[in-house]
Amino acid sequence: MSNQRQQKPTLTGQRFKTRKRDEKERFDPTQFQETIVQGLNQSGTDLEAVAKFLDASGAKLDYRRYAETLFDILVAGGMLAPGGTLSDEMTCTEFCLFKAQEDVETMQAYAQVFNKLIRRYKYLEKGFEEEIKKLLLFLKGFTESERNKLAMLTGILLANGNISASILGSLFNENLVKEGVSAAFAVKLFKSWLSEKDINSVAGSLRKVGMDSRLLELFPANKRSCEYFCKYFTDAGLKELSDFGKNQQSIGARKELQKELHEQMLRGEPLKDIIAYTREELKKNNISEKTMIGMIWGSVMSTVEWNKKEELVTEQAIKHLKQYSPLLKAFTSQGLSEVTLLLKIQEYCYDNIHFMKAFQKIVVLLYKANVLSEGAILKWYNDAHLAKGKSVFLEQMKQFVEWLKNIKVKSKQDSN
Repeated sequence: MSNQRQQKPTLTGQRFKTRKRDEKERFDPTQFQETIVQGLNQSGTDLEAVAKFLDASGAKLDYRRYAETLFDILVAGGMLAPGGTLSDEMTCTEFCLFKAQEDVETMQAYAQVFNKLIRRYKYLEKGFEEEIKKLLLFLKGFTESERNKLAMLTGILLANGNISASILGSLFNENLVKEGVSAAFAVKLFKSWLSEKDINSVAGSLRKVGMDSRLLELFPANKRSCEYFCKYFTDAGLKELSDFGKNQQSIGARKELQKELHEQMLRGEPLKDIIAYTREELKKNNISEKTMIGMIWGSVMSTVEWNKKEELVTEQAIKHLKQYSPLLKAFTSQGLSEVTLLLKIQEYCYDNIHFMKAFQKIVVLLYKANVLSEGAILKWYNDAHLAKGKSVFLEQMKQFVEWLKNIKVKSKQDSN
């Protein structure tokens, strides 16, 4: 018997390692497209059946890899070549958005198909937004009817929150803007959006992504004015959007004006020049005196590095406001403007805690400088004040208000 341990048998032949990237894809683009097209052809115009087919197919097909192909087919019926024309290389279907009826009900039903698909496969969200951005860049390659359907669908999707308003950035493409395609598309899109949501909701979505201030870019540079914007959308039956645009333009002008006022004060320009400039801007931009006094107050108070000590900041504020009282006086010719200024002072003193004890002294200073009248102060004290710091400020003003009332009574007696 041999003492040697018997060797175990070994497998002979060469072993190969298969890299993951060398494995054949379960579906190639052609096979993927043919499967989707076949499913759409079988479902026909029954969009419920289409939604069910897409839901079930996601478990078998690689939606993640072929998202663009999937969305191209659902919108245009086949793969889109650069520019927006259909590729001849692959099979197409007649059952898609571009071949559907051009009416609101049909577009809402298509929006539901996309909504269900993306809710089921969340990873498609980003790809879908990219698809919409691409489609908007291809608008010139589509027929007018195809553009209308896409605009209506996009408006509904925006209203439902399926896509972000940031996709509108594609409409600012120079060629689309130059040929009037962007503005015409925007009309259909906003009509669709506003039929689902009110202007405040639309404005909120635009503001969220910084699109609220860019709508003028839908027009060529030579037509990029508030007047043209308002007329264009009013004539198209979108007065709500026209008014929103006008308001945004006004907000933009006010921001620029406040910035310029701030810089003029920092440069130490003469008050008569600042007053003249402000009056001109008020007239040019149709800004009310009430709005203007609030802006002036904000600019005046933002030009100083305020002391953090309560006992020192009051003295600093009185000295600063005494200097600018002629500017404040120039824009408080109406009682409403005076009350507005008082509310701004109250709000400022409340929001800046070290100013809490300065309120009464600021008001008395502006009364003596003929910026604030006794009528405006009494109106503020009796019923026009804010809730912010109400008890503190009313207590501060109590003695001065009593004095004003006595003066008023005495004046009335003297006149009799």
